[in-house]
Amino acid sequence: MKRILGSLTLLIFLTLSDLSAQGSAGITPFTFGEELSFEVSYGWLNLADAKMQISRRPQEQNDKSHYKIDVYGKTKGAATIFGKVNDNWGTYLDVETNLPSLSYRHIEEGKYRKHEFVHFDQKNKKATMKLFDKENKNLKETKDFDLPGQVQDLVSGFYYLRTQDLRGLKKGESIEIKGFFDKEIYNIKLIYEGTETLDTNLGKKETYIFSPQLPKNKLFRGEFPVTVWVTKDQNKIPVKIKANLFIGSLNLDIISAKGLKNN
Repeated sequence: MKRILGSLTLLIFLTLSDLSAQGSAGITPFTFGEELSFEVSYGWLNLADAKMQISRRPQEQNDKSHYKIDVYGKTKGAATIFGKVNDNWGTYLDVETNLPSLSYRHIEEGKYRKHEFVHFDQKNKKATMKLFDKENKNLKETKDFDLPGQVQDLVSGFYYLRTQDLRGLKKGESIEIKGFFDKEIYNIKLIYEGTETLDTNLGKKETYIFSPQLPKNKLFRGEFPVTVWVTKDQNKIPVKIKANLFIGSLNLDIISAKGLKNN
């Protein structure tokens, strides 16, 4: 179960960050203090809660203002039988460029721990990873990476997507982009599937639908196992994500949205 939740998070990142290649940036549709909450379920079983939260005030990195954005994931109820998950992924997103300057991961899954920071030099196409011990006190490893160009990280892809003009997309159109995560560069092809009206906890929402084309793996079923619905409005928030497993499907549904810039 821990492996499934971790893999779903990675696939969501790859899906949403791919969309950043489409269109030109417009007015930023999110602001400080925004909070999106989700529920992760498998059939009738509620597995986990997830939250995406922007800091209430700008944070400084390299003398520039940034959005500090955190994503939290935590198992609940019967899902803890398989091992407790309490994860925090984060990014410092440059207010001007919408590119990450720093990303971090604090992973607690059963007895497993990982504390990682990645510093991005987008101008010089470099990244420096720093890995700390289980207590997040002592530095264990430092490694430098060459980047192929401007990249997104695990969290920033969610938000960079929302700055793009998606109105010109045509059904069946494919998009490719590069992202950096877990010491690797990812090249993923994304397919635009059209639009759909969904009933959500936020009411009826017109949405864009996207699916990433993924290599075969042992967790997910089919060439396009993940589908993401993003609101077709000024906020462009993900309201539903579905991952088809070899047995059943995993769903992530929005349950609340606070501090939205456009109400």
